[in-house]
Parts: sequence; structure tokens; C-alpha cells
Amino acid sequence: MVYYRPAPGKDESFKLKSILKEEPPAGTEGIGWHRYVITQGHNTITGHRQGSLESVTVAVEKIVVGLNGRRLHKQGRVQLITSPRKRSPT
Repeated sequence: MVYYRPAPGKDESFKLKSILKEEPPAGTEGIGWHRYVITQGHNTITGHRQGSLESVTVAVEKIVVGLNGRRLHKQGRVQLITSPRKRSPT
């Protein structure tokens, strides 16, 4: 099994950067919308979620944990090629 491990001193894990209350995104309705930002190095993920600040924070933290779990436990891909079976003489 091959696992990806970041180089020492380079923590490239996903982190919750911010959650801010915001107006509903275009095409949506309702109240209690928040905009969240997740970062990983130079990468940025921005999303919107409806709910209280507390419930949105819990949900986005679960997203961050899931993203980091996928990143740290990424298995290498192996392509298996099977060769034809040799038939025994009868």
C-alpha cells in the first residue's frame, strides 16, 4: 500500500478559514445563510450553507475532516492484468 505523506514542514491539510453570515445565494430563498471558506495551501473552496452559525460550523468542520481523511489515506492505484490460464494436458 502506498500512502501520500506531505514533505516534512509542509502541512498541506485543509483548514476552515472563515464562516460569515451572508445574503441568500442567487436563486435561493430563506434566511440564515452563511458563506464558508476552506483552504489548503493555495487552494480555496468556497460554499454556502443555510442554518445557524453553530450548525453550519459543525457541518463544515465535518467536511474538513472528511477532506483531510481522503487526502492522508489516499491509496496508490494499481492496474492488475491477468494472464490467460494455461490448460493442463488431458
